[in-house]
Amino acid sequence: MSHHPVDVHVGSRLRERRNFLRISQEKLGKDLGLTFQQIQKYEKGANRVGASRLYEISRLLKVPTAYFFEDMPESIQHSNGAVAENGESFVAHPFDKRETQQLTRAYYSISDEDTRRRVLELIKAISDQQLDSDDE
Repeated sequence: MSHHPVDVHVGSRLRERRNFLRISQEKLGKDLGLTFQQIQKYEKGANRVGASRLYEISRLLKVPTAYFFEDMPESIQHSNGAVAENGESFVAHPFDKRETQQLTRAYYSISDEDTRRRVLELIKAISDQQLDSDDE
């Protein structure tokens, strides 16, 4: 059985934020009066998160409810089934990767704004160099 891509996206954003705040599924579930298995099902998109529950989750994770719908691919926004319009299954967003979350956490832990800016410039330069070499 396929999960609805909107539920998968919302679950993915829930997992992303929960991991960013370093909150376990068990802790979040306890705060919501749920089991960690229920949180797992929400995060996988297996169970749909109701509006009132999403509101509770947004308060606990300190984000507006709209956060869970941000960055939704257009293929999902215009889809009414479990697959995108082009027939492809929904693929998790790269921001869901642990590596991305670790990088973001480390970046924002740099207290000196100038140093943080220089780190960003370095990453961009490496990325641009990689793109240039890929084009050759």
